[in-house]
Amino acid sequence: MPASTTPQAPPQESPPAASQGAGAPRGDTADGADGAAGTPAQGGASGAGSTSAQGGAGTQGGAGGTCTQGRPPTAGQSRAADTRALTQVLFAELKTLEPGTEAHHRVRSALIEANLPLVRYAAARFRSRNEPMEDVVQVGTIGLINAIDRFDPDRGVQFPTFAMPTVVGEIKRYFRDNVRTVHVPRRLHELWVQVTGATEDLTTAHGRSPTTAEIAERLKISEDEVLACIEAGRSYHATSLEAAQEGDGLPGLLDRLGYEDPALAGVEHRDLVRHLLVQLPEREQRILMLRYYSNLTQSQISQELGVSQMHVSRLLARSFARLRSANRIEA
Repeated sequence: MPASTTPQAPPQESPPAASQGAGAPRGDTADGADGAAGTPAQGGASGAGSTSAQGGAGTQGGAGGTCTQGRPPTAGQSRAADTRALTQVLFAELKTLEPGTEAHHRVRSALIEANLPLVRYAAARFRSRNEPMEDVVQVGTIGLINAIDRFDPDRGVQFPTFAMPTVVGEIKRYFRDNVRTVHVPRRLHELWVQVTGATEDLTTAHGRSPTTAEIAERLKISEDEVLACIEAGRSYHATSLEAAQEGDGLPGLLDRLGYEDPALAGVEHRDLVRHLLVQLPEREQRILMLRYYSNLTQSQISQELGVSQMHVSRLLARSFARLRSANRIEA
């Protein structure tokens, strides 16, 4: 028979429908759109490695699993599937090992290494907090270790589903306890998150920064609560007293702080002395005024009053005795 002719296979020797779907040559149909993949009637949808109408992976099944819209799994999806499979194998092995042994420690370390991408994914949610991502990932890894130690594979829960709340909770606890300069109430912190989201939405909608009234109307809260939330959001970082303020020529916070008046400490004492002085005779009041307000010596006071210095000394001693006896505090 000449080589150019193609023999016709007899009907009784035709391969099964699945084989026809998997091995049919491209362009076998009238318009060639079906490619190598057979239609469901031909069994191509269930054949391993069958291609779609565009020549891709099987539309409903194949050796690599289910694919949608004729596209093969991406590299990220393949890595995630491999990580889940590896995690299941490692947990099954970890359950058979005695805690504290070298083998248990080795398998536990492998679990931590395999699931570090989960920690990085959770840490990326806090990228706007202006904290070094290395610190956030390190804190999240602590949550991952705690989740590995508490996870029970027999409960039928995927490990990422179980571990994510623990990792995120550990990171949030780190920001709450170690990052904030000033601790704010939990309700105010949660409301600050809502205010931040509403601010972003209104900025996108109006093309400008929203006012306090617009944010309050959006969240159905008062403007005072909005202002309190904005102030609470600034508690992550303290401003240096010596840092220059925005704008030219504005003094720093240190230059605008008040100072303690040294005379404030004597206010109470002066009020008490004033109350006691009015109980003394006029001459003794004058002697005290000259001695302690005009800073005159006893000799100068004696010359001023025309009496001896000894008499001035006796009058001062008697005045002190009267003041001490009338002092309510010492009494």
